[in-house]
Amino acid sequence: MLAILDSLGMFIVDLFKPPCRLEAENLFLRHQLSIALRRAPPRLRLRNADRVLLIWMTRLWPSLLGAAQVVQPETILRWHRAGFKAFWRWKSRNRAGRPRIDRGLRDLIRRMSRENPKWGASRIHGELLMLGFEVAQSTVSKYMVQGGPSSQSWKTFFRNHAQAIAAIDLCVVPTLTFERLFAFLVLGHGRRQLLWFEVTRHPTAEWLARQITEAFPWASAPNYLVRDNDRAYGHIFTSRVRAMGIRDRPISPGSPWQNPYVERLIGTVRRECYGPDADLWRIASAANSFFLCGVLQSDPYALGLG
Repeated sequence: MLAILDSLGMFIVDLFKPPCRLEAENLFLRHQLSIALRRAPPRLRLRNADRVLLIWMTRLWPSLLGAAQVVQPETILRWHRAGFKAFWRWKSRNRAGRPRIDRGLRDLIRRMSRENPKWGASRIHGELLMLGFEVAQSTVSKYMVQGGPSSQSWKTFFRNHAQAIAAIDLCVVPTLTFERLFAFLVLGHGRRQLLWFEVTRHPTAEWLARQITEAFPWASAPNYLVRDNDRAYGHIFTSRVRAMGIRDRPISPGSPWQNPYVERLIGTVRRECYGPDADLWRIASAANSFFLCGVLQSDPYALGLG
């Protein structure tokens, strides 16, 4: 800091000197600097004050970068960028964001989560609100004990409600004429029985809603319907399912393993109807939607359903 103040004082004094005197001093100082650099070590050790002064002067007079002798001009620019980063890192330190909750409340959330492993974040959040603690549900999720048993896994849901679950999916069938057919399959989880199928070239939400109505007439609708997140299941389809008293249970995006039975059925259809080991008549039958329906209806043993 003293070096910076001394340099500022010399700068103010030089403002009152004549130009010829300043040119003579600059020439004299340059000669002394060249003599000192002859015996200087390969790398000089500079203080932070020296770096700040060099950066400040080059920012005010950028043409001084070409006159730098002690360090390279790129080094001064690197110091400036590092100082810029350090300033904004200090400026944007942990000031904003959600305030921390008390340690006692954090311990209470962990204790409730540990003693009640079946409770989720919403249940614990409701209990805390009744106790008078104003805390967000996302904060409760953050401080809950992780890794505990969930209320009910997907496999447990399948096992407990197998008789009341139906799964649906669309199977894409390429034909010999380079067209695509869409086979709509409905599978019951109770005995893994193919309940309904239909083939179309253009699966729309209206068509899918009509197929659900035909698959479950009168009071034979299941309690749960497992499906993927295909865009073909539009608002009309979901409204029809809800009107029939069926609980829609779409699987997670990109998780076909959550609908395993109908995926296995589709794999069997592909292998038996138009796979590399299929008979010629089965491959030819896939060229027409009526023939494909006949294959699915007449040969349940080939699908592993008989």
